[in-house]
Amino acid sequence: MEPKLFHIFRNTPLGRETLLQSLFFCNTVGSSLVIYIPRHTKFLMYFENDVVQVDLDSSYLTAPETALAHANALAEEAGIEPVFLEPKNYTASTLPDISTNFDFMCCPRSISDLSTKIGLGYIGPRVRRIVQSAKFPVLVTSPAFKPWNRVTVLFGGSANAVNALRLGIRISRESGVPVEMVTQIEGRKPDFYDKVIRDQGLEAAREQYVENWHFFEKGKFEENLYHIPHDALVILGAYGHGLIRDIMFGSKMEKVQSTITNNLLIAGPNYAARV
Repeated sequence: MEPKLFHIFRNTPLGRETLLQSLFFCNTVGSSLVIYIPRHTKFLMYFENDVVQVDLDSSYLTAPETALAHANALAEEAGIEPVFLEPKNYTASTLPDISTNFDFMCCPRSISDLSTKIGLGYIGPRVRRIVQSAKFPVLVTSPAFKPWNRVTVLFGGSANAVNALRLGIRISRESGVPVEMVTQIEGRKPDFYDKVIRDQGLEAAREQYVENWHFFEKGKFEENLYHIPHDALVILGAYGHGLIRDIMFGSKMEKVQSTITNNLLIAGPNYAARV
């Protein structure tokens, strides 16, 4: 079955850039696109163990008379025929229920705050909550459309990192783009990371799909992020221990999203990883 990416359309210049990113992602990985043009500033997403109320800012309701035409025009230019989602169920008259039966979801760095607040170092609380609850990975876009032609997986050896590697291999298999891994060594030897991959049964897949594995033994993590290619989709795993921190998903994740402008594909703790 063809995978589906869910996109909330904002009829503004920033929203155009985000939709362009979703269209590029769909064309690259062979996914279909489901677009929701909101008529209200709130909606509910029902996950297996959580219900997330997403509170949009008023810019998501900009010029509703042109939103459908603008979204269609961008999709047509990209050669994609999207499905436009119309909610069937409402918890309240202005609170639609949105399905979570998707394979990916695209979010800007914030979907709940005015665009003047959006920037590096800030991930909206609703985006974090979706990442924490969803079984699908979340595409967190750069502020402006930024094509990518490779995948970089941040691998620290944890269960979250294993999820990220599985996701990176999946994206490579579906898109044909090369994968590289980046590991910041902290008091361990490279053999430790090899053993994690072998124990997870991923050695053959890594050898098939991963072209390069970069180990950084010196320098600060945030300084070594300079070496991540600007044209890479960066894949990482989010922590799942209790509430996600207000800034991001642990100290490493804070540094990633506040340092680089790459598009991020985040596998949360409930991501149903597969290779």
